[in-house]
Amino acid sequence: MEAQSLSVKRAEVEFHKFASLGEPERAFAVYAEENVRRAAFIRAHREFIGAMSPFLEIGANAGHTSYLLANEFAAEGFALDLSADALRYGAVLQEVWGLSRAPVRIAGDALKLPFRDGSLRLVLAYQMLSQFMDIESVVVEVKRVLAPGGVFLFAEEPLRRRLTLGLYRCPYQERMKPWERKLFDWGVLGYLVKDVVGAEQEESFGIHQNHSMYLRDWHRLIRKHFVAQECEVVARERGWAQRWLKNLAVRLDPHRSLWRATHLLGGTLGLVCRKEGSPSEMACAMERFEAFLCCPDCRGLFVRNAQQALLCTRCGYRAPNEDGVYSLLPSAERQALYPGEREDIIDFSLPGHEAHLLEGWHELEGVYGNKYRWIGPRASARLTRVDSGPQRLRLRGFAHEQAFAQQRPVKVAVAANGKPLGEMTLHRPGLFLYEADLPRAAEYRLDISASPTWSTPEDDRGFTVIISGIRLLPR
Repeated sequence: MEAQSLSVKRAEVEFHKFASLGEPERAFAVYAEENVRRAAFIRAHREFIGAMSPFLEIGANAGHTSYLLANEFAAEGFALDLSADALRYGAVLQEVWGLSRAPVRIAGDALKLPFRDGSLRLVLAYQMLSQFMDIESVVVEVKRVLAPGGVFLFAEEPLRRRLTLGLYRCPYQERMKPWERKLFDWGVLGYLVKDVVGAEQEESFGIHQNHSMYLRDWHRLIRKHFVAQECEVVARERGWAQRWLKNLAVRLDPHRSLWRATHLLGGTLGLVCRKEGSPSEMACAMERFEAFLCCPDCRGLFVRNAQQALLCTRCGYRAPNEDGVYSLLPSAERQALYPGEREDIIDFSLPGHEAHLLEGWHELEGVYGNKYRWIGPRASARLTRVDSGPQRLRLRGFAHEQAFAQQRPVKVAVAANGKPLGEMTLHRPGLFLYEADLPRAAEYRLDISASPTWSTPEDDRGFTVIISGIRLLPR
């Protein structure tokens, strides 16, 4: 099974660009709350972890937990994420939080870590392993870059729930319908839904989630690759319906452990695992951080030039310092995920996007890398194919809660060169993704229709939905 497809990686890059950066104040609060929880977990296992430098956080998002390690634990290391946009946002966190130290930020792939064998003391991962269909492939790659006796720490990974009908995927609490929120507060909703609450948003955007692992499956995987471990398990206990069953399962367990409770109700897992071998002294000279890295194309060594760009001494791979972030993705993947300005892409964060827009678009809005435009009842744009094969349209957007104030679903329809491609119906506010196969043509005029139209007392313009990106893809 493919651990993570290119389409999923593309969805993750787009999701982070639009979802993570759109509400800065909310993001600050979420990141700060996560860091409090994660710092407590690290302190609880501090003796087992030992030396922390050099560290690597994979799936770091904005790198907020890497900033925690650098400033609160005086560690030195790297924050790696597939999304260069999310990592650039870390500089804003550093300024807002008044932090003096920062990790080296790298856009990279957890399946092809651009680090030398045995180069790191500590690798961390939070809420990211479950985004891979083959989790073991990530674990094997982590093991490769860890030094003998090095530690892999991962936490907040979902445990599969046995007692559920698995009827549908449920959104986050703020997007629940009133009856869902009531069942959620009672602790009943978990017995009805697939996966975990909130998985619906990522799945609907094309980010596949792997929630197939019971606690015993995680332990079997870790024992296969690591020689020692410390574990923390949290069983779900929201509302009376979950608390009652959790307490009963603990009483019936011969060791009074949470093992049976998590098997029935699900929960989250945190593990700290040690690689075989004896730790040795490692020189951690982060002023020459390139010594820890290797080329993602050929595994050659890097040097840093006067402009602070990384250059591979073997194949010539080049990674400039772009606003504090180095992109060390394999070349083909980097080109696919970060194509820049092209005739078949409308990226609102790039100035050249305006040349593709026709009528019906409101002014550009957004902060940081998250740029978007509202549309009225109808908007049009033009894209020109670059690839020769059959094409597929990918349109991403956002339906505001105000659009549902008329107690009607939101409808979005698209036509290409006058031919209808189809319509999607949205029943909840939030991110949405529209995809459709396109007829053969050299150029496409895209007409986007949406309803209902609404306005505000402060602004009499007609609004429907937000559009944050449009592109053509190989079918």
